[in-house]
Amino acid sequence: MITLRDIDFSIAGRPLLVGASAVIPTGRKVGVVGRNGTGKTTLFRMIRGELHPDGGSIEVQPGLRLGGVAQEAPGTEDSLLDTVLMADEERAALLAESETTTDPARIAEAQERLAAIDSHTAEARASAILRGLGFDAEAQARPCSEYSGGWRMRVALAAVLFSRPDILLLDEPTNYLDLEGSIWLENFLATCPATVLVISHDRGLLNRAVNHILHLDRKKLTLYGGGYDQFEEVRRLKMEQTQAAAEKRDKARAHMQSFVDRFRAKASKAKQAQSRIKMLEKMRPIDFQADSDVAPFSFPSPAELPPPLMQAEHVSLGYDGRAVLKNLSFRIDQDDRIALLGANGQGKSTLAKLISGRLPPMEGGWRVSPRMKCGFFAQHQLDELVEGETPIQHIQRHRPDTPPAKIRALLAAGGINADIAMNPVEKLSGGQKARLLMLLAARDAPHTLVLDEPTNHLDIESREALALALAEYEGAVILISHDPHLVEAVADRLWLVKDGGVKPFEGDMDDYRKLLLAERGGGGRLASQGEKGRAKNGKRTQTETRKILAPLRAEVQKCEERMAKLEGMRDQVDAILMDPDFYQKSSKTKTEALQKKRAEIEAAMERAETLWLAAQEKLEAESAAV
Repeated sequence: MITLRDIDFSIAGRPLLVGASAVIPTGRKVGVVGRNGTGKTTLFRMIRGELHPDGGSIEVQPGLRLGGVAQEAPGTEDSLLDTVLMADEERAALLAESETTTDPARIAEAQERLAAIDSHTAEARASAILRGLGFDAEAQARPCSEYSGGWRMRVALAAVLFSRPDILLLDEPTNYLDLEGSIWLENFLATCPATVLVISHDRGLLNRAVNHILHLDRKKLTLYGGGYDQFEEVRRLKMEQTQAAAEKRDKARAHMQSFVDRFRAKASKAKQAQSRIKMLEKMRPIDFQADSDVAPFSFPSPAELPPPLMQAEHVSLGYDGRAVLKNLSFRIDQDDRIALLGANGQGKSTLAKLISGRLPPMEGGWRVSPRMKCGFFAQHQLDELVEGETPIQHIQRHRPDTPPAKIRALLAAGGINADIAMNPVEKLSGGQKARLLMLLAARDAPHTLVLDEPTNHLDIESREALALALAEYEGAVILISHDPHLVEAVADRLWLVKDGGVKPFEGDMDDYRKLLLAERGGGGRLASQGEKGRAKNGKRTQTETRKILAPLRAEVQKCEERMAKLEGMRDQVDAILMDPDFYQKSSKTKTEALQKKRAEIEAAMERAETLWLAAQEKLEAESAAV
């Protein structure tokens, strides 16, 4: 149990916590949430004893071991597996002692204790955790020094999970994981016996892995039962009730004040007026403060182009003559919303660079609409930002003729206020850099947005604002994200990048989650016995039928929507060409361009109809087989 009692804490005179209290019972899974900068990481440091509160007390039940990810990622020559095994310090010490001591009694005690802590299963447990976080058997045998910082942080996370602390403190653990690692971690945290406190902006993790939410807001702590969605609903109702009470109190105060103002000077009413003055003094305003607004994201609407925006035929791509992805064939249209699935290192970012025009194909046919514009959000932010330059200078470089006042207004609308618009980009927070990159990506009203891990430094509210903006955006979206909630909110098609290829994933995120947990371990608990395999009579189960037919129906609907959109574009062009005034007011070049556009639309309609017929035939064939 962790007891936080009347905690006060300030940094440089700025109070972060004032009289904050909470009790975390043993075994609870708690998501710690709050706006960036409110003091969540500071709270963890106080629980670990690295910082001491200015007032109040923090009590951790005696004898409980705390565990957290080390800030220094391991970079030794030890293998990943050995590094994780050494994290269980008691086991390592017992093994060392049993090999060196000559006292038979002590050897027996050491062996008995090793058996009690399941030492014989240690390698299997460590290997399973590493596998869940994305390291196969070959990778586990390699030394830590061969891996980059992000991968080493995964090893550090594996080490603390393996050490089985009684209280596990995790600060944004999914920031250095891919989607697959995030899904595995959700399942691990939900089923491990430890008390877990996790700071996270991952809504999916906060709904599936925890059963309580600890909210740090206005320097106070409040513990809610349930996951994030339940917390949000309870808090919304609570705020509505508080606002209604505040409005009611304000009306009562105004009525009394009006009486006092009218009758204070009248002798016959003086006593009543004095009575109301005393009541007004006792009626303190209710402390109501609505959440501060989150700056929205905004993506300007692009001009419509006839499909496809881009098309690959047997394309291979990679670096330095070595192909990472081979024999890719696909097309992307302006209404596509595609999420790229697959473990880190499989080639998702490589494919994103091809689509965004940053990497040419090594071989194969690659056609891009000549008028298409593409916006790109880079996973590694400083690759796209120039150190030493301010946000204003970044925008000015791309829009040299735009007045400074208009640039400041553009930055402010995107969440970068005047007080930080003149700061060098290296001094901006991760969230501020992300907002600047979004503005740069959308500056030319692109037809396609390629977003490579856009949420790494965004809080939950900003992630929701991003999902809303993408829902309203009228171009194609190619998304790589470790946030399952964002993928589910934005994408209507899933592509799996694996083993040097790319193919559609026939299913939704729940199906992918089950598949991944089955492959990496831990998926068996999620699959119900009634839906495993085929039914005894050889017919498809309902789940199998749904998984087969759902993507086919979605493809038919997508084809129909594409045909309807093309018909609308053709009708618009026809209306212009049928107007006699058009030929009098327009040049020959403009007339020919419009006629060419109509021909392109007609050709696109023929292709769309062919795709629709093929999809319809496949759906009918599979439906008949049910």
